[in-house]
Amino acid sequence: MRWALLLIATIGVTVPLDRLGVPSAALFAALLVGIVLAVTRLAPSGVPRKAGLAAQGVLGVYIGTMVHSDALTALGPHWPVVVGVGVITLLLSIGAGALLGMHRDVSALTGALALVAGGASGLVAIARELGGDDRVVAVIQYLRVAVITATMPVVVTLVYHADRTSHVASTPQSHSAPWYLSLAMIVVLVVAGALLGRLARLPGSGLLGPMALTIVAELSGWSFGLTVPVLLVSASYMLIGWQAGVAFTRESLRAIERLLPAALGLIVLLNVATAGLGVALSKIAGVSMLDGYLATSPGGIYAVLATAVETGSNVTFIIATQVLRVLLMLFAAPLLARGFVRLAYRRASTDASSEPIAVAEARPAARTSS
Repeated sequence: MRWALLLIATIGVTVPLDRLGVPSAALFAALLVGIVLAVTRLAPSGVPRKAGLAAQGVLGVYIGTMVHSDALTALGPHWPVVVGVGVITLLLSIGAGALLGMHRDVSALTGALALVAGGASGLVAIARELGGDDRVVAVIQYLRVAVITATMPVVVTLVYHADRTSHVASTPQSHSAPWYLSLAMIVVLVVAGALLGRLARLPGSGLLGPMALTIVAELSGWSFGLTVPVLLVSASYMLIGWQAGVAFTRESLRAIERLLPAALGLIVLLNVATAGLGVALSKIAGVSMLDGYLATSPGGIYAVLATAVETGSNVTFIIATQVLRVLLMLFAAPLLARGFVRLAYRRASTDASSEPIAVAEARPAARTSS
């Protein structure tokens, strides 16, 4: 009955959010419903680990299908600049996360994961596995996406004076594989990607392994028109949202409430800083100021692409830049998390002589986080 209530309530919230154009509506709805039911003690005890890993794998394949060779070639000789902008955005995110990590209610690792500017759903999916608090990461990541999505139309209209009259986007029609072939390929990519990721000791292997294999298949022309069914994507989003949502307690909500003002301020600062990067990108790459702003927007990729189509912007360039940013963030964040864990372990080892009892208690926690 608890699972039935969770499913029905989540679908009931997802449908209106989807019609309002909320990005990743199923994940946001699942997170919200999971929190409400957990606080009222009506939620299930937790999401089975295998179901969570399967959801990560499907999401990894879904993100991988966004990478196309024709979009990446649109960057031309400017790809080093675009990569450089992505790296600077990552460093800004880490800096903002470090500031958030100074708050007594959140660790430095959780703060960094919560403010990494890209791949919100992917980071929420693997936050717990990396040693962070997925509840905090989920709330702040979706606060970031909500702020960017809400402010984008205002900025585009008032700052860039974009013409939002209906532009017709000429998107090429690509051949899609039959649903049964796509499902078979998804199963193979998820299982093989997760196994190869574990063998390579890749952090967040359940997400990054299938994603890497899918990108290779896309770029090599061996994807055969692979598409991930919308219902399967929504189901994966729900599982990831539930995983974070049902773990909430009333104490967790109070901690999040204390974090929100600081998180909101850092999100605004991050948006302003990346807008400055957009100006620099427009000057170097020779694109419009609006294209530079949309290409460097630190999140809300679906809202970015919709706005680019509406305003007649350079959609191909913006897609390529945004995809590179998301991939960079998703692959860098787990390595960053591993670095945080090693640093914490070294500090615990250094303090062993002065506080042997505290360190003895801290070391198992450090191993668990890793």
